[in-house]
Amino acid sequence: MPQNPENIKDHVELFHQPEYQQLFENKRQFENGHTPEEVTRVAEWTKSWEYREKNFERTALTVNPAKGCQPLGAMFAAVGFEGTLPFVQGSQGCVAYFRTHLTRHYKEPFSGVSSSMTEDAAVFGGLQNMIDGLANSYSLYKPKMIAVCTTCMAEVIGDDLQSFIGNAKEAGSVPQDFPVPFAHTPSFVGSHITGYDNMMKGILTTLTEGKKKGKSNGKINFIPGFDTYVENNREIKRMANLMGIDYTVLSDNSDYVDSPNTGEFDMYPGGTKLEDAADAINGKATIALQAYSTTKTREYIAKEWKQDVSVSRPWGIKGTDEFLMKLSELTGKAIPEELEIERGRAVDAMTDSHSWLHGKRFAIYGDPDLVYSVVGFMLEMGAEPVHILVHNTNEVFEKELQALLDSSVFGKGAKIWGGKDLWHMRSLLFTEPVDLLIGNSYGKYLWRDCKVPLVRIGYPIMDRHHYHRYATVGYKGIINLLNWIVNTIFEDIDQHTNIPSKTDISYDLIR
Repeated sequence: MPQNPENIKDHVELFHQPEYQQLFENKRQFENGHTPEEVTRVAEWTKSWEYREKNFERTALTVNPAKGCQPLGAMFAAVGFEGTLPFVQGSQGCVAYFRTHLTRHYKEPFSGVSSSMTEDAAVFGGLQNMIDGLANSYSLYKPKMIAVCTTCMAEVIGDDLQSFIGNAKEAGSVPQDFPVPFAHTPSFVGSHITGYDNMMKGILTTLTEGKKKGKSNGKINFIPGFDTYVENNREIKRMANLMGIDYTVLSDNSDYVDSPNTGEFDMYPGGTKLEDAADAINGKATIALQAYSTTKTREYIAKEWKQDVSVSRPWGIKGTDEFLMKLSELTGKAIPEELEIERGRAVDAMTDSHSWLHGKRFAIYGDPDLVYSVVGFMLEMGAEPVHILVHNTNEVFEKELQALLDSSVFGKGAKIWGGKDLWHMRSLLFTEPVDLLIGNSYGKYLWRDCKVPLVRIGYPIMDRHHYHRYATVGYKGIINLLNWIVNTIFEDIDQHTNIPSKTDISYDLIR
């Protein structure tokens, strides 16, 4: 039967068509499901404190973890360098997941190749896959660098990347002087932020080998970390430019995941120049904009490069102030009036919105640095964190976050839930309700179930467009955060005051 291209339906409409509804109805007879009454009874029970206690007792099962796999972070770090092709030593299915996940967030093509390991490689090892894969990648895609990471399969069978890459070069897959940094990134430990850290260290180790000079180049190195807001890199560069500072952004993927539509495909848009990254070893200092996605990288830089290494998260007023003062301290450059004016605008915006956020109880989940930064900003606004869930946590982070909470009267009632997942968060929201939930797109199911307004901040944001194109750092970032958070509150109020003469009895046009 010929298809009508004018009748293509979005999946939301598609599955409501009669043929699909009949399919679902036919399927039910094989499911041995319970009665609607029993389903309702159990669903209500799962909202109780009794169920919460059982839920938090589980140890062998994770339901919807708030984290991704190591190779995803490794690929994200790799594309921030000029002409770099991520290469995953593993199966095609794995790399397809990583590429798709990033593409769905950015709505941009995300390139990456696989060594296509299958059953024979699982038995005999993936050396030949590496030899053939590097040769094909170099020949077909003309990269300036190939960054190799691993999946679970390669790690379980014990593939030695350093040896494999050496053998591939001996076999002529790529020239001997062609940069092929690598990182072991098993998905069964750590998360995407661990993979980012491992790959950053691998790339910098490879590019800077033998590049140490007798004097500093005077530049400040910035390491963004696993930060998916592309405008943040541009905002950091803009502020540094206003101060007249020479800098190098180590892994600048802002153009890669936010490239212009010129009518011609560019496989490697933007990225940090390889020669600039190699010269970063001679920089004056390195500032990491995240701590927990750069742990090994910072340790390596401090030990091998002998540089001043610090962490500065320019979120909110306090964080941005500290970042700019750190830059001024390192370079002797004054903070320009333009940034002082921007600070004033941010403070004014915070004053305008303060009454709507003060005293609001909120729950949040996400990566350690993101959660720390957002909680700090919310405390500045007088909001009260209640449930703080970080799946990929560690003791150092929890100690730092607790110190932040203890520093404010608004943080006294917060509880840190390390290593928990979003099914745990569901129990928390039903038993100890809050006014707001802050997290990525997966929180929409909690919003629907628990009726808690969702502010979409984090990664991934798949069900809204263009959020990643806004800055969250600096004084301009403050206004964007306020926009998302306060207007979510207003949207929720509007949804509950939309019945004529019943719930809309207040003149609420102006807020």
